[in-house]
Amino acid sequence: MNDAYSPVPELNSLKEFQDSPEGQFFAPGFELFKYDKGLDWFCGEAPDAYLDRLIPFAYATSSGSYYALWRCDDRTDLATLPVIFFGDEGDLCIEACNLCELFRLLAAEPDDPEDRARLASPRQRYHAWLQRNFGLTPPDGTGDVDGEVLAEYTRRFAVWVSEFASEDLLEDVLGALDLDVPTP
Repeated sequence: MNDAYSPVPELNSLKEFQDSPEGQFFAPGFELFKYDKGLDWFCGEAPDAYLDRLIPFAYATSSGSYYALWRCDDRTDLATLPVIFFGDEGDLCIEACNLCELFRLLAAEPDDPEDRARLASPRQRYHAWLQRNFGLTPPDGTGDVDGEVLAEYTRRFAVWVSEFASEDLLEDVLGALDLDVPTP
């Protein structure tokens, strides 16, 4: 029997780090939870065939927001799928183009001074883990994320939602993504 956290080696590595004494709570509000937990951000409005294209894997904030991988196509390397942020107050965005990009973003300096102080030591260990396992460093704020690729994923996500969403849900999603009616 396979005791791996997930079928995604990158997430398994992060889970091992998170579960180690030095890895707990290295980024504000971030915490892996049961892989593919089945959170229903559509509140039951979407058919299972669509919800199956979302793979929830972590809390993004301590208030219930979470991250999910979006199966935007049929690629087999799940670590290369875009990461969607689902906010507990209706926020929605494509957070990262893939898991490694999310891992880099998690290494960023927290905005809140209390979080910076509280998480300083675990973040240093996370930075070392990130470099050792993926050859990545924290973002420096200059062109860290490919805005054009994120914009394209955002457009594609809106088109995907428009295939099954009610008018109200589509309006909410488009508003959260700051988009007009999507075109395929």
